[in-house]
Amino acid sequence: MTAPALSSIDALVSALQGVGYFADRRLATAVFLALKLQRPLLLEGEPGVGKTALAQALAKVLERSLIRLQCYDGLEQREALYEWNYAAQLLHMRAAEGKGSADMAQVEREVYQDRYLIRRPLLQALQAPEPGAVLLIDEVDRADEPFEAFLLEYLGEYQVSIPEIGTVRATATPVTILTSNRTRDLHDAVKRRCLYHWLDYPERERELAIVRAQVPDASAALAIQVADFVGRLRSQPFANAFQRAPGIAESVEWAKALVALDTIVVDPEVVSDTAGILFKQREDVAALTRDMAAQLLQPAEADA
Repeated sequence: MTAPALSSIDALVSALQGVGYFADRRLATAVFLALKLQRPLLLEGEPGVGKTALAQALAKVLERSLIRLQCYDGLEQREALYEWNYAAQLLHMRAAEGKGSADMAQVEREVYQDRYLIRRPLLQALQAPEPGAVLLIDEVDRADEPFEAFLLEYLGEYQVSIPEIGTVRATATPVTILTSNRTRDLHDAVKRRCLYHWLDYPERERELAIVRAQVPDASAALAIQVADFVGRLRSQPFANAFQRAPGIAESVEWAKALVALDTIVVDPEVVSDTAGILFKQREDVAALTRDMAAQLLQPAEADA
């Protein structure tokens, strides 16, 4: 871990900003403690609020490799931890038979050597050399409960058990970030092994800073309009009209689209034409009418 980034919470905030990630103090405190205490950090929140981006930013700040385990329904242990190179093992056994090797027990031991082991993300993270890796276990809520149980040994002790080899412990403690969109509740056993932070939509000033940093070609006035418009979309009573409010990722993408369209001032027609960037559901796109867009734009126009 790099000392400047860990010297204080403020130093961590500044280091993250240096790589384009704007963390508020509560989030920075959670990250700081996770690093200091060498504990996994579980981030929950709506899609697009910056959970995955935090792990990517941390890898840059700490100058560590980023290893990503993307979770999905039906994810198996062998896809997360390891599997054997069965084709190479079979070739080895056939070669031993061709040489007339009589000690088949020795041959079997040989095929479970390190060179036949295919390392998947968890094992890669545990065996990463100093200073270690940043392991992102992304969207863990998409995996099933047995997979959660499988993770407990890693999360609690930074080790895993491989029947043919034994226990593999971390060479250098990985910085571990778990993310969840809360499509289902995670088991308490997982939560107890992690520090926890709920990552919410950003306040207006932080979102404006993110848009300006990520879309430097956007004018100051356009960046303000984007931040104000999306912020109001998430507020009541407008938020009730949509299945899911736009996240930071959509704000940034929308700003890039507006710049590509040479937009100087956002108007209801532009909003209607680009609604598919802010929303990914047909019903939400339809719900953002021109009349609603006009209402949402009024405060931004008054401030500008």
